[in-house]
Amino acid sequence: MYEPAHFKIEDREELLAVIRANALGLLISQGEDGIIANPIPFVLARDRAGGDLLRAHLARANPQWKAIAERPDVLVVFQGTDHYVTPSWYAAKREHGKVVPTWNYVHVQVRGVAVIHDDPAFVRPQIEALTAAHEAGRVEPWAVDDAPERFVEAQMRGIVGLEIPISTISGKFKLSQNRSADDYMGVQAGLAGESDAAGPAMAEFIRQKRGTILP
Repeated sequence: MYEPAHFKIEDREELLAVIRANALGLLISQGEDGIIANPIPFVLARDRAGGDLLRAHLARANPQWKAIAERPDVLVVFQGTDHYVTPSWYAAKREHGKVVPTWNYVHVQVRGVAVIHDDPAFVRPQIEALTAAHEAGRVEPWAVDDAPERFVEAQMRGIVGLEIPISTISGKFKLSQNRSADDYMGVQAGLAGESDAAGPAMAEFIRQKRGTILP
């Protein structure tokens, strides 16, 4: 990934937080006939030594898991909030006009050597952890045990577990850090006023990071 210094994020906890908030990752691997990519929901975990892991499951009918068993090097891409940035928000537009459009985004990549777990002893805790992570905070959270046991067992026979020890993690928060203070304040205000949900979400993310990674 291309990572200019002013956009690169090296704080591991910052990067892991993006994964927790954006669990649907793009799982990319090499198949016999070329590159394979599938959107897969992941959950973060720790191994016994305290190392970070990604855990997930794939449909048994999805041929990617068999390809990964043969070629286990994988890349997982997590995309956070993003939004188009118009030059009209820059103070520099009014000063000299030498501005162009761009895009702000939050992006994390994970690499590792994946392990396939075709085993209910792995799959059951994985689906329970994934469910618990996304049901937390609901008035009536659903749990795997709420479904009939025979039904759950039948569903598990149709999936295969995946575990990826994180060997490298990299991230890029493109939040107008390369602009002047007046420009990025204009970007934040402009995003906050957008009618779509992504604009205010990006404005809030910039607000949270101001003072840590912004000028």
